Amino acid sequence: MNVNIMELNERIKEESAFVDLVSAEVAKVIVGQKYMVERLLIGLLSRGHVLLEGVPGLAKTTAVNTLAKVVDTGFKRIQFTPDLLPADLVGTQIYNPKDGTFSVRKGPVFTNIILADEINRAPSKVQSALLEVMQERQVTIGETTFKVDEPFLVLATQNPIEQEGTYPLPEAQVDRFMLKIVVGYPTHEEERKIVDLMSVEQSVKVNKVIGPAEILKARKAVESIYIDDKIKDYIVKLVGATRDATAAGIKDLKGLIAFGASPRASIFLTQAARAHAFIKRRGFVTPEDVKSIGADVLRHRIILTYEAEAESLDTDAVVRRVFDAVEVP
Repeated sequence: MNVNIMELNERIKEESAFVDLVSAEVAKVIVGQKYMVERLLIGLLSRGHVLLEGVPGLAKTTAVNTLAKVVDTGFKRIQFTPDLLPADLVGTQIYNPKDGTFSVRKGPVFTNIILADEINRAPSKVQSALLEVMQERQVTIGETTFKVDEPFLVLATQNPIEQEGTYPLPEAQVDRFMLKIVVGYPTHEEERKIVDLMSVEQSVKVNKVIGPAEILKARKAVESIYIDDKIKDYIVKLVGATRDATAAGIKDLKGLIAFGASPRASIFLTQAARAHAFIKRRGFVTPEDVKSIGADVLRHRIILTYEAEAESLDTDAVVRRVFDAVEVP
């Protein structure tokens, strides 16, 4: 097994070489935000949709646009607004009066990477139009079902402030996202570089690094990364602790969690941990991979009680307590 791990490690190092190239190209436009860029890559490599949450002006949209340019695939940006209709996303049937037939006009979801900008600005019927394509990678228009091309990825943004006139994402929709990334402010040094870079009108050209074939090959490599049974048990215990904290020995969370994470969280945490190991150029998963990506997978899958809100406790704090309490293998 040791020999196999060593061989796998070498193979992953070779196949993950493009990660540094992608990061370097994105860094031409995006100063700092390494955490966000890494998570976008993890979503791309593990077939997981990503929800970006942050105040305006933190380069969420710019980061997705830049990544789409570096990755040589189809890309569509959809600005979600209150007057948007489901047909504006998935497409519709057009009646032809000459011969009395209907033809299908496909919507912008038929591409590889979708930027759903300010997704909570559109009503729930529009948000739910993405449910089928995010889960099954297919769209039903009329009586016909169409598969979308792979790789397929939904990257959505939302603003945590200014909630007037917005439509909160339903739990079923939020659960479709593998990762929810909370985008923070840049450091003083990073913001100084941003001022120098963006205060003058200029266009920064980024080069295309990988295409669809390379992405699909990388996804196969991610799936081959070794994860020990003890790590799998660790992941299941972490997710289980969000459902029954008392049984997991976390007494200070009793009565604070209304609903814990579903088995989808265990699946996504396993996939994301593999992808995290891949971008770190390793052929095996460590507990640190699980810890690094854990909050992004779990924070939007835990529903707190009113008692937790009264104590000003958020899901990130709950996840930290869970990770502190569950024994690391």
